[in-house]
Amino acid sequence: MSHGDYLGELSWRGMLHQATDGLKEHLAGGQRTGYCGFDPTADSLTVGNLVSVVLLARLQRAGHRPIAVVGGATGMIGDPSGKASERTLLDADRVRHNLHCQKSQMERMLDFTGPCAARIVNNADWLGSLGYIDMLRDIGKHFSVNQMIARDSVSSRLEGREQGISYTEFSYMILQAYDFLHLFRATGCTLQVGGSDQFGNIVSGVDLIRRLEGTHAFGATAPLLLKADGTKFGKSESGNVWLSAEKTSPYRFHQFFLNASDDQVGQLLRWFTFMSREEVEALEASQKAAPQERAAQKALADAVTDLVHGTGETARARAAAAALFSGDVRGLDAALLRDIASDLPSSEVPAAHLAGEGLALLDLLPTTSLAASKREAREFLGAGAVSVNGEKIAAEARLTSAHLLHGEIALLRRGKKLWHVVRASHG
Repeated sequence: MSHGDYLGELSWRGMLHQATDGLKEHLAGGQRTGYCGFDPTADSLTVGNLVSVVLLARLQRAGHRPIAVVGGATGMIGDPSGKASERTLLDADRVRHNLHCQKSQMERMLDFTGPCAARIVNNADWLGSLGYIDMLRDIGKHFSVNQMIARDSVSSRLEGREQGISYTEFSYMILQAYDFLHLFRATGCTLQVGGSDQFGNIVSGVDLIRRLEGTHAFGATAPLLLKADGTKFGKSESGNVWLSAEKTSPYRFHQFFLNASDDQVGQLLRWFTFMSREEVEALEASQKAAPQERAAQKALADAVTDLVHGTGETARARAAAAALFSGDVRGLDAALLRDIASDLPSSEVPAAHLAGEGLALLDLLPTTSLAASKREAREFLGAGAVSVNGEKIAAEARLTSAHLLHGEIALLRRGKKLWHVVRASHG
């Protein structure tokens, strides 16, 4: 991709919300350096943060140099943008730990070699040594309090007397603007990208560089990615969808995208994959023609899991989903079995009750999500509709410790799709 295609790429993908004047011409003039900031408030990035990582990855693929700025200093203060209340402040050790974890995730998605090599930097390296008097004298005098109050991120907090905004958070935009100034001076960085809620902070940096350096800098933002109901994307029923395999397993991560709605899958393909326009439109057409095949969702889940976790984990996630569909679950390893089980209705049975002759399924089924009563259980068992670990069982069958996969779990199924996990408890 030649220089200057970045904005065009973002535009057709629906990822361009705002851009400062002259950016297209600036990018067309040669290789540029651009950055995006990340807030180290957790030891993992989320699917919501993936938008920002992809903005940098697309910048790199357009022939420019990306910088990821992890806010080791500003993360100890908190950005008021998009927040209804004050953040909990983090201590330095926690910020360092979170920064290390996030860095390892970004290193899988950006290329750190070659002429467009990415860099990850910590703004504590320059803000940590900056004196308060120096900041007020050299930087603060260029900021109008009137303009700062007018920013959406501040004004929305001032309107509600109960929440308000502290001087700490009010100062955030000055520090972020200084980040841009420092990177301009140290690396020649002339572009900052981010979500649309960051545009005010970005413009503050652009203005500071103009005032102090007498030259132009630029900014661009992507719209905030929301679900169809207007809620924040990346939140599942059980909380955030994390990029960390420890917090959200690759199987559950893959399932999150596999379950994307028909009306949003096209947007997610544009935003989170590097497929061409022709490939995306072909998937959308096949989705429209045969929605039951879910071709677009499958391609989306595979591509994003490849990007975040690698092709090996994508293959494992697909194998787990195929095992659930077919019922052939006996070959799953213990880790995948636990991942699957965590997404299904479950109940516990004392391990001692499964010893010897075990428990009659006629008695057990009404205590699960598969039957509401003993009468229903008798009916389902008599019709041969119940299986244990993918194997059909007789009406008078009993669940014993021999059925426990990896000595932990038995998977009961009624019909083709209704599953229930029985865990053996040893307490």
